[in-house]
Amino acid sequence: MFESKTEPLAPRHAFLWRVVKHLGVAAAVVLSALAIGVLGYHHYARLGWIDSLLNASMILGGMGPVGTLDTDAAKLFASFYALFSGLVFISVMGIVLAPAAHRALHLFHLDEKDLEES
Repeated sequence: MFESKTEPLAPRHAFLWRVVKHLGVAAAVVLSALAIGVLGYHHYARLGWIDSLLNASMILGGMGPVGTLDTDAAKLFASFYALFSGLVFISVMGIVLAPAAHRALHLFHLDEKDLEES
């Protein structure tokens, strides 16, 4: 996926395209996690679609739930979804930061002549 330390540094346009692809993957992960939350709140808490979206968005964004949850199933879902959302946040940050982190580490392995060529 990325160039190895023995290969030259990727050109700027290749790096920017890699960043765009990673942002797309991160957006897909966030939208998938949001869909899980909306469906879960709609099913377990019996909330309407808009309220389900609001609760799922708030938990996924780290703000916490908005509405009160009456059933034990809804409370259990909210608990597991909150833990899941924390893992999604960590994963998305890794996906988004991977190209920049790789490029920075790759720069440490380049020789002076390699830096002049790129």
